[in-house]
Amino acid sequence: MALQIGLYRQLLVWRMIPVTEFRQFTEQQPAFRVLKPWWDVFTDYLSVVMLMIGVFGCTLQVMQDKIICLPQRTFSPNQTELMCPPPSTNHVALVPVHELKGLKTNLDIQQYNYINQMCYEKALHWYAKYFPYLVLIHTLIFMVCSNFWFKFPGSSSKIEHFISILGKCFDSPWTTRALSEVSGENPEEKDNKKNSASRSNLDTPIVEGNLEKTQSLRSIPEKIVVDKPAASVLDKKEGEQAKALFEKVKKFRLHVEEGDILYMMYVRQTVVKVLKFILIIAYNSALVSKVRFNVTCTENMQDMTGYRYFCCNHTMAHLFSKLSYCYLCFVGVYGLTCLYTSYWLFYISLKEYSFEYVRQETGIDDIPDVKNDFAFMLHMIDQYDPLYSKRFAVFLSEVSENKLKQLNLNHEWTADKLRQKLQTNSNNRLELQLFMLSGLPDTIFEVTELQSLKLEIINNVTIPAAIAQLEDLQELSLYQCSLKIHSAATSFLKENLKVLRVKFDDGRELPQWLYVLRNLEELHLIGSLSSDASKNVTLDSLRELKALKTLALKSNFTKIPQSIVDVASHLQRLCICNDGTKLVMLNNLKKMVNLIELELVHCDLERIPHAIFSLTNLQTLDLKENNLRSIEEILSFQHLRKLTSLKLWHNAITFIPEHIKKLGSLERLYFSHNKIEILPSHLFLCNKLRYLDLSNNDIRFIPPEIGVLQSLQYFSVSCNKIENIPDELFFCKKLKTLKLGRNMLSVLSPKISFLGVLTHLELKGNHFEFLPAELGSCRALKHTGLVVEDVLFETLPSDIREQMQAE
Repeated sequence: MALQIGLYRQLLVWRMIPVTEFRQFTEQQPAFRVLKPWWDVFTDYLSVVMLMIGVFGCTLQVMQDKIICLPQRTFSPNQTELMCPPPSTNHVALVPVHELKGLKTNLDIQQYNYINQMCYEKALHWYAKYFPYLVLIHTLIFMVCSNFWFKFPGSSSKIEHFISILGKCFDSPWTTRALSEVSGENPEEKDNKKNSASRSNLDTPIVEGNLEKTQSLRSIPEKIVVDKPAASVLDKKEGEQAKALFEKVKKFRLHVEEGDILYMMYVRQTVVKVLKFILIIAYNSALVSKVRFNVTCTENMQDMTGYRYFCCNHTMAHLFSKLSYCYLCFVGVYGLTCLYTSYWLFYISLKEYSFEYVRQETGIDDIPDVKNDFAFMLHMIDQYDPLYSKRFAVFLSEVSENKLKQLNLNHEWTADKLRQKLQTNSNNRLELQLFMLSGLPDTIFEVTELQSLKLEIINNVTIPAAIAQLEDLQELSLYQCSLKIHSAATSFLKENLKVLRVKFDDGRELPQWLYVLRNLEELHLIGSLSSDASKNVTLDSLRELKALKTLALKSNFTKIPQSIVDVASHLQRLCICNDGTKLVMLNNLKKMVNLIELELVHCDLERIPHAIFSLTNLQTLDLKENNLRSIEEILSFQHLRKLTSLKLWHNAITFIPEHIKKLGSLERLYFSHNKIEILPSHLFLCNKLRYLDLSNNDIRFIPPEIGVLQSLQYFSVSCNKIENIPDELFFCKKLKTLKLGRNMLSVLSPKISFLGVLTHLELKGNHFEFLPAELGSCRALKHTGLVVEDVLFETLPSDIREQMQAE
């Protein structure tokens, strides 16, 4: 009955102090288990067993009598120490048979309790008294050390973030799709033997035994998903989630690779456990023999009990002795496991992690190696399940990210949406313009009617072989785009492309394949180029561009590059805009004898280059935005019999020499935005002029000889200081555009009626008080073509106003 009562009381204590109360020392999020290798899991179970030993011992200490003592009645003076129990004496003499009775001590229960307590405190060895508490404390320290890095603020936040991202990467449909796409081996990169091995792996069923034998990521049968049609389907929402994951992984990698706090925390807690193991083994091995069943007590309590010597029994000594040996065994296994962990920590370079095997397995060659805490966590993940690292690696690859962006682009830019953006450009071609996209949508190759493609500020553009589907494509514009091109696409462009425009900031944006476009007719380059080979970006030889007729360069040359001379024999139009850099050496122009049009814009020219006078086939010359002040060399233009258009606008010319009359073939003449004050009458001897622009000068008077220009269709003297318009101007009956705005005119001659084909008349900004009614005779002039103040327009008769406002 007493034993049953004791067990019942012990069960009550176990309910009061269950092992689960210590869960707070080891509790962590369930997801953290992926960062617990087998040795941490094993030591956690060992800790639970040791904790149970400690709690069990503490329960016995609390619920049962600790020690039972009886007084020693006789003690021979010859004895050097008290023997407990006393040795028995051998009596040969026969003792008469009588009833056995116990020895009388004349002690009451309080005295016995006092003796037990005193002997427990004074005589019992401290190890025997506190053994269960020591077990409990050491075990709790082990448990805290094993999980401290999960709780420490500096490390737990990184771990939580990593586990969150890892789970999303593992479950992401994009991971399955990416690994599925690369699971079919590329025959150009893998030999036949490897291909056959891969096929045999696919055909072999995956059984539990195979998984148990897996030692590395190379043998993980991820390829079993290759034939699943669902792997190729990724809706827009899943694509956006995967895109966000790529950004999170990038930021997390930058943050975690900066330090090694996780690695150091794990190393430190492992070192603490090893030192703790050594300490426990050392003192427990020495003191376990101190747990004895019989204890002698020689405390002087004779005044209170009448006895000085006592023989005591430690009731739990036998059980504690067995528990201590058992505990030592568990600690030994625990310590050996910690030593193995230490070997793993210091023998392997855990602060570096290579994805080489993943790159070989998947064929994704750009997965980067990582370092510091990022590498350490991946090593820990591999101890749990290497498949996590493989699926996580997909989100470290730029190739994989670009594929995802491509997929999202295809979702966003459907073929129908692209067709809605088609417009007709200045070359009368159907053009599609795409601006600041993350790539080139594959759906663009379904718009087969496309003739011109303009891409602006798009990074990592890849032109695939599918561009051959755009059979009508003739024009391509690349503005600040870094571009890669498939060899088959190069062949297609080589045969079909007619016009190429490239705007670049550095050499990477200047495509090298442009030099092989043998059917290219127009090439426009905008960017920093140099004719000096020592510079970073140079223009290579254009010798292969046999069909090139137009070359436009907006750069900063100091001389005409030799590469332009390579196409001199068939080049017909050359445009150089030099952005203010002085173009000094122009002798190479003499070799371009077939030039029809030449533009030297913003080249800081102070005189007309003499090399131009050798271009006998030249029809159009544009010297806009230079520093021309004198044009006396204009006399030499008489040798250019075919010159029909001369543009000397936006310079600092102060007068027009009389030699201008020698240019009898001129049809278009631009002198706007100069500093001309006087118009020579000889100018109007160029009687073939159809277009004459003298706006934005300081002209005060128009000679009456202007009436000689019977072919004149466009005449502009706006923004000058003219006070009167000669009547002879109105004899130019072919005039369609007449601009007289922003002058000092006060009267408009009624002879304006002679201009029957006039469609545009600009009078705004003068001092007119009324408009002549003869404007009504200009039947082609409508209200939209009459640029004048509204008040002045109201001075016209109502019928004329209605006539002009009529459609």
